Amino acid sequence: MTDGDGSAGVSSAATPSSRLDRLRERAPDTRREAETLLDRIVRENRFTIAVVFPLVGAIALVASAEGVVPEPFAFHPWFVLFGVIVMRSPLVVGVLPTVDRRAVGWIGVLTAYTYLIESVGVATGWPYGEFAYTVDLGPMLAGVPVALPVFFIPLVMNAYLLCLLLLGPRADSVWVRLATVIPVVVAMDVVLDPGAVSLGFWDFGGGAFYGVPPSNYAGWVLSAVVAVVTLDRAFSAAGIRERLRDCEFMLDDMVSFVILWGGINLWFGNLLPAAVAAAFGVGLVRADRFDARLFTEWRR
Repeated sequence: MTDGDGSAGVSSAATPSSRLDRLRERAPDTRREAETLLDRIVRENRFTIAVVFPLVGAIALVASAEGVVPEPFAFHPWFVLFGVIVMRSPLVVGVLPTVDRRAVGWIGVLTAYTYLIESVGVATGWPYGEFAYTVDLGPMLAGVPVALPVFFIPLVMNAYLLCLLLLGPRADSVWVRLATVIPVVVAMDVVLDPGAVSLGFWDFGGGAFYGVPPSNYAGWVLSAVVAVVTLDRAFSAAGIRERLRDCEFMLDDMVSFVILWGGINLWFGNLLPAAVAAAFGVGLVRADRFDARLFTEWRR
């Protein structure tokens, strides 16, 4: 009887350890295995990430702006940040195999630029024009959201990757890349800023284009140039193109962008920004990255 109880006690005590051992066995041992696991997770959840999250996000943000969602839940910064991170995951996982020490260093440079130019903009009004954040976007550093790179860098990276796909061999020229990525980045902000102003994320104090002044887009030209030059140095052109060819979900974050900000602009009657968002959808179709099956997954 005592032996039986003792055995049961030993077995019970060993259970957490055995579970931990099983988890360790399942955990990837190498970077390649980790990348393969992340690929599978994103691939198996594409509909949730690329469609459900932006739809829920658009509804929640509009409801917050319209006063339907009460405080303290309206525009809850951690809810917003969590949603953004999830929607960014296909891009991050897609790019990950091409990231080496050089890429980490140059992305660090772009991150530093992101904080620097935004803090200068908040303090002086240059280069984007006078503006102020009017919604809590999480912890702030010198008047700038700490999470700002999570918003900015993927935007320019998506534009960069989309142009590489659409241009093909023509993108070998740095001048061609600059001439195409810059207007695409500015066009993405043509979608983003009017929607954000309508939501009340930030305020320019008025502007000719849906509350946004022309100076804002001039500032984005500067930031786009810096981004293209930095990304060119961060990544191997051959490596990033090979990964783009093999990774079907790498631009799913742009699908989310079209759904989220296109929907928000439609709600507020910002027809031109909504049309530009639709044009990005066409670009994704041309690049064979807008998978219509994403919208039929719910039938399964």
